Amino acid sequence: MEDESDSAGSTRQGAPEHYAFKPVEGVQFSEAVLGSFSEVARELNLTQDAAQQMLDRVAPAIAHQQQAAIQAVNEQWVSQVKADKEIGGDRLQQNLAIAKKARDAFGTDGLRTLLNESRIGNHPEMIRFFVRAGQAISEDSFVAGGTRPPAGGKDAATVLYGKQS
Repeated sequence: MEDESDSAGSTRQGAPEHYAFKPVEGVQFSEAVLGSFSEVARELNLTQDAAQQMLDRVAPAIAHQQQAAIQAVNEQWVSQVKADKEIGGDRLQQNLAIAKKARDAFGTDGLRTLLNESRIGNHPEMIRFFVRAGQAISEDSFVAGGTRPPAGGKDAATVLYGKQS
């Protein structure tokens, strides 16, 4: 391979055997992504500096696009929860309070962090699970019976014990 000179007069060697990328501010890539990027850079015979410059310019756009996709999915989940016949609608706030009760009763700080950071806590099935768990641990409510005898005129005591004088 012949050395090429760029306009500044320095010698460009082409692709190195192994790229050592510096982290891009605010963006974190997995080893798999950097490995794929390295393969393409090597195929294009990019120098270390050229590959790093390309990564520096492309990384923020990729990160922004990923965040936008995550936000769109999150908004879709929130809409689904609000429209859900079991957990949403008029009962949404009440059900969210029940779900929070279950999360607080059984969850750890680590679970709370996971639910918030991953936003999986907004998924309809996750909320449905916590609502159902919260309902299962909630105290039963008392349903008061009526004090009037039924339409036939006899209440349960009269039927069981006869008329008392």
